[in-house]
Amino acid sequence: MKPQLVLGSRNNKKLGELKALLGDLPLELSDLSPYPEAPEVEETGATFEENAKLKATALAPALNAWVLGEDSGLCVPKLGGAPGIYSARYAGTHGDNAANNAKLLDEMNDLHGEDRAAYFVSAVALANPQGEVVAMAEARCHGVIARELRGHGGFGYDPLFVIREYHASFGELSETVKHALSHRGRAIAKLRPKIREFVL
Repeated sequence: MKPQLVLGSRNNKKLGELKALLGDLPLELSDLSPYPEAPEVEETGATFEENAKLKATALAPALNAWVLGEDSGLCVPKLGGAPGIYSARYAGTHGDNAANNAKLLDEMNDLHGEDRAAYFVSAVALANPQGEVVAMAEARCHGVIARELRGHGGFGYDPLFVIREYHASFGELSETVKHALSHRGRAIAKLRPKIREFVL
């Protein structure tokens, strides 16, 4: 039987990315969907790292499983780092991508050129079934915010986040390219040796 690693999220898009990034390892990967009894973890941390740790340490003992806690978001320096840790609920309702994107465009309406620079952050925490964090990683991906949605791929702010070198948004790039460049892809790549060491 393969060792199990649970992503501490009910976001099946994130699970899809995790499978693309770690699918070659002999792991049974899942999100929280098979665990209706899993506790809802309040994201009360002041940083992405704190929230990733909160998820991992609360869920691992509750599920008696290895858990990957992940928190990520978009930061715009000219907006004081917003939406930041509030990225998923920027417009008020958690996970309302259309409203979040509309608010971001509105807030950045008067910003031009380099003032539209932004970066994605992903923090990941690996916790053992006792709830102890054994490894952490964080990565960033830099880009610029477009003036309109571009492409239909990805999720969240992806259609607005343009990678300069590719002249394309995460919503337009292929999944393979996105995984290689993205904040989550880079964070998981950093954590990969630790997953091999501890879970396999």
